[in-house]
Amino acid sequence: MTSFSEALRNATWGDHEAAEDESYLKELMGGRLSTAEYGEMVAQHHFAYVALDGVSRELADHPVAGRFVFPELYRERALERDLATVYGDGWRDRITPSKATRTLVARIEQVAGWPGGYVAHHYTRYMGDLSGGQFIRMELQRIYGYAKGGGVDFYVFDQVGSLPRFKQEYRARLDAFGETLDERERQRVIREVKLAYQLNTEVLAELLHTVRAVA
Repeated sequence: MTSFSEALRNATWGDHEAAEDESYLKELMGGRLSTAEYGEMVAQHHFAYVALDGVSRELADHPVAGRFVFPELYRERALERDLATVYGDGWRDRITPSKATRTLVARIEQVAGWPGGYVAHHYTRYMGDLSGGQFIRMELQRIYGYAKGGGVDFYVFDQVGSLPRFKQEYRARLDAFGETLDERERQRVIREVKLAYQLNTEVLAELLHTVRAVA
């Protein structure tokens, strides 16, 4: 039987290539966006993680969801440093959540009372940040000249320690969680992971539309 962590990973594997063929990230990694246009993604991340980390704090003592609450992962402060670096001290007056981001935030908050839903969104965001996000960080440092301390701190997880070891432990917790679920609930969580991936992809798609509209 496929482990739960493998099932979750496989849930969106086929969607990655289609999403990457023509995407905001492709433009960003190609060095074709201004720092302000990069800042738009940082801003949308900020709104999403204020919601996700807020839910995490509320669930810290939950017997099930609490197993996936890691304060060392919280991204709010890192994103604040990045936004201050990109936009300056008045960054709060320059950012607004997009329609797609508001939809994502609403869904994160909507499923907060369902452990499987929380895990689905937490997994989708953080395991991506800890994996492909590390390549993005290196490229952004090369393209924009950002260094640790602001600009790409979102992707820096100093408090986690060894990323491979942490991800291994995270997957072990996913597998243990999956063993407590019947098949119907397993499929429900997998569907939520697919939805989480879709909602996050729509945030980037809207960013790309905005960038092209201005160009």
